[in-house]
Amino acid sequence: MVEQSDRAPLLDWEEVPPAELVPAAPSPETEDSIHSGLSSYPTEGGVRADISLNTSPARPNSVTAVSGESAHSPHKHSGPGGDASATDEEGDCAFHGLSVRDRRVTGWEEKDQIVAVFVVTFDTRSGNMIEWCLPQDVNLEGVEFKSMASGSHRISSDFIYFRKGCYFGLACFANMPVESELERGARMKSVGILSPSYTLLYRYMHFLENQVRHQLQCPGQYSPLEAFYEDKKAVLPSGGNGLVTACPTSVLGPIVNRCMHPEMKITHPAGCMSQFIRFFGEQIMVLWKFALLRKRILIFSPPPVGVVCYRVYCCCCLTNVSIPGMGVSAPEFRPFFYINVADIATLETEVSYVACTTEKIFEEKKELYDVYIDNQNVKTHRESLQPLLRLNSADREKYRKLCEQRQLLLYSQVDGDCTSNEEDLFILFFMEQNNRIFQTLSEVAGSADPTLSAEHVRAMGLDPQSDRGFLVDLLEIYGIDVMLVIDNPCCPCNRYVFWFCQAPLHIFTQPSSRHC
Repeated sequence: MVEQSDRAPLLDWEEVPPAELVPAAPSPETEDSIHSGLSSYPTEGGVRADISLNTSPARPNSVTAVSGESAHSPHKHSGPGGDASATDEEGDCAFHGLSVRDRRVTGWEEKDQIVAVFVVTFDTRSGNMIEWCLPQDVNLEGVEFKSMASGSHRISSDFIYFRKGCYFGLACFANMPVESELERGARMKSVGILSPSYTLLYRYMHFLENQVRHQLQCPGQYSPLEAFYEDKKAVLPSGGNGLVTACPTSVLGPIVNRCMHPEMKITHPAGCMSQFIRFFGEQIMVLWKFALLRKRILIFSPPPVGVVCYRVYCCCCLTNVSIPGMGVSAPEFRPFFYINVADIATLETEVSYVACTTEKIFEEKKELYDVYIDNQNVKTHRESLQPLLRLNSADREKYRKLCEQRQLLLYSQVDGDCTSNEEDLFILFFMEQNNRIFQTLSEVAGSADPTLSAEHVRAMGLDPQSDRGFLVDLLEIYGIDVMLVIDNPCCPCNRYVFWFCQAPLHIFTQPSSRHC
């Protein structure tokens, strides 16, 4: 029996207002300013983006996008900038491709599904170890290293997102000085949870931070954690593999797009995507291409690792596409968040992922990744990918437009906090770019003459020459049936012809009637 005096001070575990609270509608001035900040971005290739307002209590006036060919499109896809905690009379939904109307039709609501709660401690003799967990028979092998990053002894606190099998985890770490020779002057613990989806983990960040401090000050008092688990635990299917389905895709059908990543609420007060792009600058266009090509991306950074986990999420957001059915044949771009040496065996079988680590030894294990990021240095050991590291004029033009749109948004909201709308703007920008590319490719593939010309490439916002290798890989990975014809700049008498179909790729040169 949990005593009320024990649990009352620490059970404020939800950071969002209750669903029954109805958020206030935005003012006309705010709505006009958002439209003015985004409407000037051109759309080509038959792709449009309707800008609307999402008035969630956590992120007011956020921007959502609907992509399609007409205003009467049967499926409306809320953009990736929509809030994972957005609430209305229909309940929460963290999938970008699911609008309020779609939720009303399906009657589906993403619920809290906590699979496990645990406490990890650092023992001076045994190292990292699971101190306590519920349920007691849950498999937490390796979690003691995932929830306490290597090098954490040098910092006072951190938070870590990670992946454990088919589940995602969030743990809060704290390091407290103590006058104890047995503990060598420091007590370090992490308190964390596991869930089948990362979209709702943010709700319990504050609770986990309180609990890890509580465990440091009063070790062994688990009553608040027991009460939390009883309130939020998931009901696992009997006789199954332990997988809790976060969203019944069989019910949703084409509404949820495989190329739309579920949104992770960002708790950093200065936002996430805006800092991500300011940190990498023009290099963001290089990361965008690698992410679209579903490469294995590994980000190295010393602790704290929490902000680096956000960069993993941002890389996923660069690949959002709202065109139904697009990317079915491409490998899934899987966010692993924080990894360590215990994950090496798992990474050896992955064909596409993005992750972060604090362990420098990974740089030497080049067979595990395609792209390695150290601070702001993006590099690849694969010779075929080396040309993608070089920015071209089309890349710089896209980055210029992105910065220009951000300035328009900032000017339109001088007196208010535009962090949420800035996040939405960045994500929407890349989704529109991706939509434009894949819409053009789909239209060319479905035409009587499936030939992709230099004019088509320019209309997609790419450079016909510098982005040739990128396009070749893109067409092959996504299985799009087109023929790419691009003039050879070294020899005007020849043209490169790339024919893509479901059969193996054929590349050959087509000589003209003239000779060098």
